[in-house]
Amino acid sequence: MKQKITLKHIARELEVSISTVSKALKNSDEISDDTKEKVQAFAKLYNYKPNNIAVSLKNKRTKNIGVVIPDIVHHFFTTVFRGIEKYANEQGYNVIICVSDESFDKEVINMEMLNNGSIDGFIMSLSAETQQKNDITHLKQVVDQGTPLVLFDRVTDELECDKVILNDQEIAYEATKKLLKEGRKRIALATTESYFNVSEKRADGYRQALNEYGMEVDNDLVLVLPYNDIQESMIEDFYDRAKVDAILSVNEIFAIQCISVAKKRGMKIPEDISFIGFTDGLLSRYSNPTLTVVAQHGVKMGEIAAKMLIDRVESEAEGSIEDTYRTEIVQATILDRESTIN
Repeated sequence: MKQKITLKHIARELEVSISTVSKALKNSDEISDDTKEKVQAFAKLYNYKPNNIAVSLKNKRTKNIGVVIPDIVHHFFTTVFRGIEKYANEQGYNVIICVSDESFDKEVINMEMLNNGSIDGFIMSLSAETQQKNDITHLKQVVDQGTPLVLFDRVTDELECDKVILNDQEIAYEATKKLLKEGRKRIALATTESYFNVSEKRADGYRQALNEYGMEVDNDLVLVLPYNDIQESMIEDFYDRAKVDAILSVNEIFAIQCISVAKKRGMKIPEDISFIGFTDGLLSRYSNPTLTVVAQHGVKMGEIAAKMLIDRVESEAEGSIEDTYRTEIVQATILDRESTIN
């Protein structure tokens, strides 16, 4: 095996001190240009790599961020992760990602595994089971231990930490109003179980718009679907009893499945029924017809979350601990496509 070159090797070969080598590799102004060029050329020639573990122990920072997301397949979470990684890498940080698969137990295990000194802080979105159990003991322990934590999208009001959320209620209100302006009279809401906090906020926006138009909220027009095992018969039964002319869906998957069943029943879109879904993913862009969506701007949300975490990590490392926590709100937008009358 090829021997790994160290600062000591470079210093000995160039007959300079280890301190000089270290400063030259960091491009320090304390070192002459000639020496810097020699050291950097030698290091490049022999493929020198710094010992990040030793550096992190000295600095008490790992330059690693732990990210825990509920689902790697969902387009929104992949775009948030992309934003996190983009900003973190630009700041010299690495990102370690774990997936909870909507499981409380996996979420706890992931956080215990990462919170052993291998990361500087967490960015995460709560799993379905964590919200269902309403148990955030593991999160409180992380915060109590002094590990910075940023929650995004699926958050909890019971924990004091930095958060990044969407203007869920406001944008659901705007989306419902769009359907009402089309002249729709029986607008349905395709949603998840109520313990998903983002779904509840979107439901609030839906109800707010109906109330403003003097329309009663009809519980028969609310289609509650499981997040992990949707049977087509559930949507068929709903169409049979509800007689809807528009559907606002809290995610694109529910919307695409509802469109598929509507087409099988011979319904014309958007003439007979309109659809709006949350998330501007590939399903929405390439469905037939293409889906009008609420774009959640996941990349932007990820960049904001990464900045909030890194700012806190570095301020604490400098001894300037910030006692107040912030909640940043990303403004969603509606993208008109073929599933609505534009």
